[in-house]
Amino acid sequence: MSTVTTGAMDLSRHHEPQNLTDRLAFVFVKLLRFFADTFFAKRYGHRAIVLETVAAVPGMVGGALQHLRALRRMEDDNGWIRALLDEAENERMHLMAFIHIAKPTQLERVLILIAQGMFYNLFFAIYLISPRLAHRIVGYFEEEAVISYTHYLEEIDAGHHENVPAPDIAKRYWNLPDDARLRDLVLVIRDDEAGHRNVNHEFADSLMAGGQ
Repeated sequence: MSTVTTGAMDLSRHHEPQNLTDRLAFVFVKLLRFFADTFFAKRYGHRAIVLETVAAVPGMVGGALQHLRALRRMEDDNGWIRALLDEAENERMHLMAFIHIAKPTQLERVLILIAQGMFYNLFFAIYLISPRLAHRIVGYFEEEAVISYTHYLEEIDAGHHENVPAPDIAKRYWNLPDDARLRDLVLVIRDDEAGHRNVNHEFADSLMAGGQ
């Protein structure tokens, strides 16, 4: 179970690309951002539903492959497996919460099937070839998530999206108060994404320092 954050998370953190791997990751994520912005525009609830189904993939893929690596090498994983699986579970809970906020259309359900299938196989291949590239991609992906949820908050504050009550599943998972609203939910989810951003950039930095 997650807990309410303190609001002390640095939301502006950005990893400047330092080499070819970083630049490839950055361009790849910006390309994904372009397609998301084109398709969803300011329909942030629906954007969250589709993108969170994809965002939950890297942690599960990375956790599984790190698990197998630790078994092959008969060595400790230094906490990577648990961190990645927790990330996958947390992203899944983002989806569960937003399903109650924005009901997915049939088109979006089809898009989810296609996007998840394509991204899973692509990310699996990337992680096998270069875990550092994979984690850098996720780091940049989470940077964009922080930006998107910040825009979502601005739209809520401007009255363009109704600040509806937070669903019960979200109140239980994030320990939100009984009177929590959509804005409170977006705040804790944005902090979650900032945390995932930090972890994945740090994993990528660790792999780079180790010559991987």
